[in-house]
Amino acid sequence: MAIQNIYETDRLLAEYLLFHYGTAADSFTGDWRLSWEPPLHFPARCVSDCFELAALPPQARALDVGCAVGRASFELARHCEQVVGIDFSQKFINAAQGLQEHGEATFARLEEGAQTTACTVQVDAGIDRRRVAFETGDAMNLREDLGSFDAVLAANLMCRLREPMRFLERLPGLVKPGGQLVITTPCTWMEEFTPRENWLCSDTHSTLEGLRAQLEGAFELVRTVDLPFLLREHRRKFQLTVAQASGWRRRV
Repeated sequence: MAIQNIYETDRLLAEYLLFHYGTAADSFTGDWRLSWEPPLHFPARCVSDCFELAALPPQARALDVGCAVGRASFELARHCEQVVGIDFSQKFINAAQGLQEHGEATFARLEEGAQTTACTVQVDAGIDRRRVAFETGDAMNLREDLGSFDAVLAANLMCRLREPMRFLERLPGLVKPGGQLVITTPCTWMEEFTPRENWLCSDTHSTLEGLRAQLEGAFELVRTVDLPFLLREHRRKFQLTVAQASGWRRRV
């Protein structure tokens, strides 16, 4: 029996719609509440906290690789004239395109066991959704006619690629001279996704050092930022993770 890609399941789609667009009221549906402010809206913070948005040129182009259900792509559209969002999951891209068309999506949010409730999430009405184009694609084999971009985002993508170096080798051709690149990763390397020999970390160096070794010829490391995020599985279970974001500038 073929194993289903988890990113093509209704359960993961619902989790990611909440992860990208859910409010605190959407995510915390029990009678209890956290005593601390939960780190929500991770895709939006990838844009607002990691790019130098004021430095983007007029009519900027942006690329969001591993866009999932599209929140960061829409956030980039606040600042860029054209945004391309690409993800390997057809289910995620279908959802992102539905959000682009209708501005909202309703899905079954898991509560416990097989119990679900309906939840509706929305794209901020202040965003011009027409600026975004979504498509399926493989980060390790992106189409050759994408062109170049003023801003490129790869959020929590690296440790889900079988051969991350193939994506990294493509980046100098995707980012315009002087353009910005942001990579976020929780550094959760797992052999079910990436063979160990392809990990960017080792017993002697970190993932960031692996990125630097590959990118520093064409890019300058500008900043690193820790970005915590919370992923809801059901109303009593959440994943708390801290992604490391690195911001790079394409050398001129």
